[in-house]
Amino acid sequence: MSEHQVELMVNGKPRRATVEGRQTLADALRVELELTGTHVGCEHGVCGSCTVLVDGAPVRSCLMLAVQANGRSVTTVEGLAHGANMHPVRQGFYECHSFQCGFCTPGIVMTTAAFLAGNPSPTEHEVRESLAGNLCRCTGYQSIVEGVQRAAELMREG
Repeated sequence: MSEHQVELMVNGKPRRATVEGRQTLADALRVELELTGTHVGCEHGVCGSCTVLVDGAPVRSCLMLAVQANGRSVTTVEGLAHGANMHPVRQGFYECHSFQCGFCTPGIVMTTAAFLAGNPSPTEHEVRESLAGNLCRCTGYQSIVEGVQRAAELMREG
């Protein structure tokens, strides 16, 4: 087994970890850095539960090796905290009762944060397309779509 030192900027803070060459970014975040907000579902990149932002872009952390993230900026769901205030994406989902069991929540939140950064006034169709790669087994998605639209409103209100 080959071990590698990786240096990442995680949620705005420099972090260092020793990882195996085959270790996924999801596992490095959860095990080595103890950031358990990133959930691992299918481990094939299908469900989207493990989505994090790497240099601002949504990435399936179960498909990316930790060594590939060396020197890059990674934002996890924990990184969307603003002290006592909720991030607008989290607030929008909260207000619209968007989730039930919560397993898919981190991936959908991170996908939405990246989506709204590039499209602050999305249509319902655009929201649905942006979420097409995230699976939720509990809802009918309508409350999630409403949460994204509410989050967009909150972000525009600033």
